[in-house]
Amino acid sequence: MKLLVGLGNPTPDSHDNRHNIGFKIIDAINLKFKLSKQKPKFKGLLTTGNISDKKVYAIKPLTFMNNSGICIRELIEYFKIDSENVIVFHDDLDVEFAKIKAKFGGSSAGHNGIESIDKFIGKDYSRIRIGIGKPEKKIEVSDFVLTNFTEDEKIELEKIIQNIIDSLPILIDKKLDLFSSTVNNK
Repeated sequence: MKLLVGLGNPTPDSHDNRHNIGFKIIDAINLKFKLSKQKPKFKGLLTTGNISDKKVYAIKPLTFMNNSGICIRELIEYFKIDSENVIVFHDDLDVEFAKIKAKFGGSSAGHNGIESIDKFIGKDYSRIRIGIGKPEKKIEVSDFVLTNFTEDEKIELEKIIQNIIDSLPILIDKKLDLFSSTVNNK
């Protein structure tokens, strides 16, 4: 079993925020792979189905970004999913806009959602870091991640989300390096 997690904030005005790229990816996965209807469970919106003949759960935590780990821990304990089979999609300021970096374990690099997950399940899970760029003007990081993508950025993001969806079977098989190079070279 695999657990796919998309990080974001559940308020209607957060939909197009940079911080909500994880939610957008889970929505696209649900649509492409025809996962079940989203149901409120484990303090999140949960779907289930199969990708590449593997049982997957996909969730968007409704606990807000900074408390994402609460939702994830409840779910993995209930379904007995090993943290090594958790894949988290999240925004990253330190990655160039619309680029992807995949890694297993490591530091949270100051990302509050990742810090929360580390606190509740440890660091042994895969992280798919989606670049949101850095602010060009003097703006606090906490304010920048809550700004909406521009119309031009949205077009570019649709392409990268499609690349992620197309390469998802590689990711499900835990081939992180191959996934990163495939997604970024399309």
